[in-house]
Amino acid sequence: MRPGFNLAGKRLLVVGLARTGLVASLFAKAYGAEVTATDEKPESELRETAERLRNAGATLQLGSHNSEAFTRQDLIVVSPGVPANSPQLKLARSRGIPVWSEIELAWRFLRGKLVAVTGSNGKTTTTALISHILKSASIPTLVGGNIGTPLLSLVETSTDSTVTVAEVSSFQLETIESFRPEIGLLLNLTPDHLDRHASFEEYAAAKMRMFDNQIERDAAVLNADDPEVARRMPTRPQVYWFSRQKRVAQGAFLRDEQIFFRDRGSEFPLARRDQIPLRGEHNVENVLAACAAAYLAGTEPAAIAAGVKSFRAVEHRLEFVAEIGGVSYYNDSKATNVDAALKAIEAFPGSLFVILGGKDKGSPYAPMQEPLRTRAKAVLLIGAAAEKIAADLGDAVPCDRAGTLDRAVELAAQRARPGDVVLLAPACSSFDQFENYEHRGRAFKELVARLENQSVAGASPRKG
Repeated sequence: MRPGFNLAGKRLLVVGLARTGLVASLFAKAYGAEVTATDEKPESELRETAERLRNAGATLQLGSHNSEAFTRQDLIVVSPGVPANSPQLKLARSRGIPVWSEIELAWRFLRGKLVAVTGSNGKTTTTALISHILKSASIPTLVGGNIGTPLLSLVETSTDSTVTVAEVSSFQLETIESFRPEIGLLLNLTPDHLDRHASFEEYAAAKMRMFDNQIERDAAVLNADDPEVARRMPTRPQVYWFSRQKRVAQGAFLRDEQIFFRDRGSEFPLARRDQIPLRGEHNVENVLAACAAAYLAGTEPAAIAAGVKSFRAVEHRLEFVAEIGGVSYYNDSKATNVDAALKAIEAFPGSLFVILGGKDKGSPYAPMQEPLRTRAKAVLLIGAAAEKIAADLGDAVPCDRAGTLDRAVELAAQRARPGDVVLLAPACSSFDQFENYEHRGRAFKELVARLENQSVAGASPRKG
C-alpha cells in the first residue's frame, strides 16, 4: 500500500515552472494545498503559465527565489531542472522541510503497477517500447515521466489494473524519498550530466536510488553487459538481467539470433532479432530490456514478439528523415552525451558526415576519435562546445566549424555523395542554441525537408 500524502491545507512550494512545475502546482491546488510557485525567470517569459496559476489561486514569486519562502513550507516540490543542492533547498532541508521531485509526489497517488526506466542512454526508446508492447497486448497502460508527460498528469486516469511506464532521470531520482517501482530498469551507466553532478559516482548513485525502496517481491532489470551496472547490483529486489553477449541466470538474453527469457531454470523464446525494426546494437539491448519488463508485467510471449515487430523508432532517436540524391539523413538529436553519440555512429558502417556540438556537459570527447576515424568522412561542429570537441578529436577526422545547424546541414549536403549518411548526433545538450533537444531535432528535420523540396524542384543541394 502506498503511503499517500494529505495535501489539504499544506503549505507547498513548487520550484521551477516549466511543464512539470506547472502540473505540480495545479495538482496540489486541486487537492487543497496552499501553493506558492517560484521561478528565476521574470513574468515576461512566463506569461501564460503565470496566468493559469493565478487563476487557480496560487501565489507567484517570479524573477528570483526568495530564500525566506523556502523556510515557511510543509513541503517543497522541485522541477528536474532545479539543482537539488541549491542554497535555498539546502536551507529548507536544514529546517526539516522535505524536498521532493514530482515523481515522488505522483507515486503516492498513482494506482496500479509502476515500471520505471532509467540509465544514461536508451531511456525514451525503451520506455516507449515497453508501453507499446503492453498496449499491443491490451494491457491498460499509461506512459509518462521524463518522456514528456509529468506523472502527476496520469494520476486521475490510473486504476488498480493500470500499468504506468515512466522514464525517470537522475535529476528526478536524487530527490525521492519513498518512490518505489514494482519493476525498475537500469539500462546502462556512462558519464553524463557532469556539469550538474559533482562526479560520475554521484551521478551513478542518483540512478541507483531507483532501487532503494524496492522490496523482495519487486523486480530490478539490469544490464549484464555493463560493468558499471553489474557492480552496483541492488540487494532487496529480485534481479533479472539482460544481455546480448551471454546467457544469464535469470532474465532476457540473445542466443542464435533469438531473444530468450530464463526464469527459475526454464527458458522460452520471446522474439527474434530480425523482428527488431531499429538500427544499432544498443537498440538490441533496449529491446532485451523492454522484453524482460513486458514479460514481468504480465505480457504473453507471443504478444511481446508482435509488439516488438510493430514498434517504430521514437522521434529524435536515430530517426530516418529522408533520402535525397542517394544521401540518407538521420536525426539523433537525443544523443545528448558522448556515449549516446558513439552508439549512433556505430549503428552505421561508414561514409558518415556527423554533426556534433552544443552545450558542453563536462565529459571528454576523445572516446569518439577511433569510431570517427573509421566511419566518418567529416565532422561538422556547431555550438558552444565546438572548440573543445575539435581539440579532443585532434586529427582523427576532418572537423569543420559550421557554427550553426543550418550551416552544418548546408555543408554536409554540398559534400555528401550517394551512399553517404548525414547524422545529427550532437553529444551535447541543446541549450546554447535551442530550447531543448526536440527543438533541435525539429530544426534539423525542417532543414532536411527544405533540401528535399529543392531537390524535387530540380535544384540540387550540392554546389560543388
